[in-house]
Amino acid sequence: MPTLYLIDAAPYIFRAFFSIPSTIRTPAGKPANAVYGFTAFLLDLIKQKEPTHIAVAFDGSLTTSFRNDFYPAYKAQREHADPELEAQLDACFAVTEALGMKAFIDDRYEADDIIGTLIKKFEKRDCDFVVVSGDKDLAQLVNKRTLVWDYAKDRRFDTKAVRAHFGVKPEQIVDLLALQGDAVDNIPGVKGIGAKTAVALLEKFPSLETLYEKLAHVEKMDLRGAAAIRAKLETGRESAFLSKRLATIAVNAPCKATLKDLQYRGAQRAPIEELFEQLGFGKIRERISQWQR
Repeated sequence: MPTLYLIDAAPYIFRAFFSIPSTIRTPAGKPANAVYGFTAFLLDLIKQKEPTHIAVAFDGSLTTSFRNDFYPAYKAQREHADPELEAQLDACFAVTEALGMKAFIDDRYEADDIIGTLIKKFEKRDCDFVVVSGDKDLAQLVNKRTLVWDYAKDRRFDTKAVRAHFGVKPEQIVDLLALQGDAVDNIPGVKGIGAKTAVALLEKFPSLETLYEKLAHVEKMDLRGAAAIRAKLETGRESAFLSKRLATIAVNAPCKATLKDLQYRGAQRAPIEELFEQLGFGKIRERISQWQR
C-alpha cells in the first residue's frame, strides 16, 4: 500500500527564514536563506523516508482566503510577512517542482484545504496519508489511515496521540476550536470559554451541534460555574458556529491530479542546474539522492 506524504510548506519556509542567517544570498544579492533551508528540509525528508508519492501545498496568500468572504476579520490581526521572506516564496515553489514534487497553490484556498482535498480525493484508494506539518488545525484530518507528522519535533499524531495531546478526538478538533477560539487565525470562539472548559464539554457532548441541542444539560454537569457556562454558550451560539465553519478544513479546493501524478520519480536535472545556479547553491546539490531518468 503506497503512502502519500502531504507537506504543508509554510511552517518549514518560515522556520528556515528565522533559523538560517540572512547572509545567505544569491549571486545577485537577493535573500536566499528561506529557500535554502526549505530545500534542505525537502531533501532530508526524501532521503529519510524515500516516499513513493508526495505533494507539497503552498498558501497563495499568507493572510487571506475564501473565509474572509464571510468573516473579514479572519487572520486580520496578522502582520505582513517580512519582505525578504515574501521575496523567496516563488523560489521555494520553483525548487519544489524542480526536485520532482507536485506542488499546489491557490489564492482562495489555504494549504490546509489543499491537503484536506487531496486526502478526500484519494481516500477510497488503497493508500495511507502522512501530513507533514506542525499546525494543530490539521489534527482534524487524523484517522486510521492518516497521521500528522510534526517534522521539526519528530512527533507523530495518530488518533491516540491527538486525544492525549488535545483532550479530544480528531473529529472534535473543529468543535474544540469553535468553543475556545484560535488567536493565531483570529477565530473568535465563545467568549469566556477556555480550553479546559471546552474539553470538558466535548467529553460530555460529541459535537458542537449536540452540545447546543442539549444545552440545558450543561447546568447538570460537574463543572464549576455550570450555569454561567451555559449562559456564555447561549450568548455565543452564533460565534460558535461561525468559528466551526472557519476552523473546518475545506475538501473542495481545485486540485487536479491523479495518484500517478503524485508519484515521486526524482529531481529534474536541467531545471535544478539552472535554478541552483541562479540561487548560488553549491554543495547542497550533492544531497539530491534521486534523479529522473
